[in-house]
Amino acid sequence: MQATDTPNEVSRPVLADWLRLQQTGSIGLLTAHRLLECFKTPSAIFAASRAQLLALVKPGQADAILGPRAAVPEAWLDTMQAWQQQPGNRLLLWGDPGYPEYLSNIVAAPLLLYVKGRAELLLARSVAVVGSRNASRQGVANAEQLAQSLSEAGVTVVSGLALGIDAAAHTGGLNGPGSTIAVLGTGADRIYPARNSGLARRIAEEGCLISECPLGTAPSKDTFPRRNRIISGLSRGVLVVEAAQKSGSLITARLAAGQGRDVYAVPGSIHATLSKGCHQLIREGAKLVETAADVLQALQMETDGAAGGRAGFDDSFVDRVLEAVGSDPVQAEVLALHLGQSAAELQGQLLALELAGLLERLPGGMFQRLRT
Repeated sequence: MQATDTPNEVSRPVLADWLRLQQTGSIGLLTAHRLLECFKTPSAIFAASRAQLLALVKPGQADAILGPRAAVPEAWLDTMQAWQQQPGNRLLLWGDPGYPEYLSNIVAAPLLLYVKGRAELLLARSVAVVGSRNASRQGVANAEQLAQSLSEAGVTVVSGLALGIDAAAHTGGLNGPGSTIAVLGTGADRIYPARNSGLARRIAEEGCLISECPLGTAPSKDTFPRRNRIISGLSRGVLVVEAAQKSGSLITARLAAGQGRDVYAVPGSIHATLSKGCHQLIREGAKLVETAADVLQALQMETDGAAGGRAGFDDSFVDRVLEAVGSDPVQAEVLALHLGQSAAELQGQLLALELAGLLERLPGGMFQRLRT
């Protein structure tokens, strides 16, 4: 456990070391975790010798770690300490006892989690319920009913605070003792979309809001795909209620499969666009769900412990991406142009390759190749 002033507050020096590790150029999450597995704390990483570091990282990365210390702005530390001191707020560091075990075992787990509300829910048995923002009236009703039934059975419902299915899932979760966790794609001090502000306030009081994004982070095309891996990583399984064929919910479901989690899907009409994604997941092996009992039965049969896993990829796609990346860090927009894809569509694919340990995301939105 990291040194803290109180059980719920990370001290200023410790906080500065973790923020510095996050900011160190050429060090992404995968490398940071490899270093932490060996040295345990950021301060020990920065105190290591060059020889010790070279056993784990490339020479350029060792130089970045041993180089002049990047100053962490005092204003950042002031803001984060003030935020921690507000009732219900907590900052969790990877490796802390309160850090959720299931999430800690995924590839590229967040180094810091900003938590607002009932932090104990992060240790509870949970299922993610996700789906379309532009959900049908029936889809919203299904999501709320399924989430409420899961919550009444003591299962915590995880979702992403988006409009549509996510909002319905949170509402249903709040109607039972299992409650709900909302994973944000913004800083924990910002709520998006604004239409869900009232729901977010209720979750902060009765459930839990979490984010890996620094305080003040605005919504962006990069933060939401990365949020999805936390939604699935926290959960024993992911239930998709409604989704079109190119829905972001399918990214969450496929990340869940790659993390060794169960994937569930609610079927619908063969004529409904919002059923296409669920039907595709069922064809790929997702469990067909008609009632919450289907999910609860699957949970009873699971073995304890988060299984690791690697998502399945089309080998030709992997080869094309790795060839496009080459040996030097490259911007996602440059890769998108080279591959003839939109940057938004490529983000989800890059995230999947990152979580599989093939690519590493660096500060500034750059990607570098790790291995073939």
